[in-house]
Amino acid sequence: MCFALYAGTTTPIARREWHADAPDLSVTSLKEREEPIRAHFSKLEVQYIGSTSQCGCDFPHVMFQSGGWRWFDDDIDAERDASDRYNKESLAGLLRATGEETVELYGVWDGNFDFNTPPQIREEVSLESLLERDFRFKEQGFYVVRIDS
Repeated sequence: MCFALYAGTTTPIARREWHADAPDLSVTSLKEREEPIRAHFSKLEVQYIGSTSQCGCDFPHVMFQSGGWRWFDDDIDAERDASDRYNKESLAGLLRATGEETVELYGVWDGNFDFNTPPQIREEVSLESLLERDFRFKEQGFYVVRIDS
């Protein structure tokens, strides 16, 4: 089970494979079982964004439990902080490179997840807010990210 991040855009984001010898962000087309997630996006193109761990687990995130998001800040060490920062900065660069005014993001905990499940929360955020140290994607959180040039 992994955190998974999906991006909705007007035009496709260039696909990138993940490589174990040089881990970085990847962008892949949806698998057949993921197709129902499209219903939550207003943009036509929906793609999976992988972090440096190949899945989305290296994007900082919090899990949805008992009707809310549990936050654990005290267990973040220097290595985790550096990984979080790298993944957020790489994601911001990827989103900025789309040339779009807004990009939609939906993060879910994949495993037994029903992709028809609607988001638990919707937020509009700036691209810069994704880079803040305490930003975490909320599992089942849907974000409209404003890309300010």
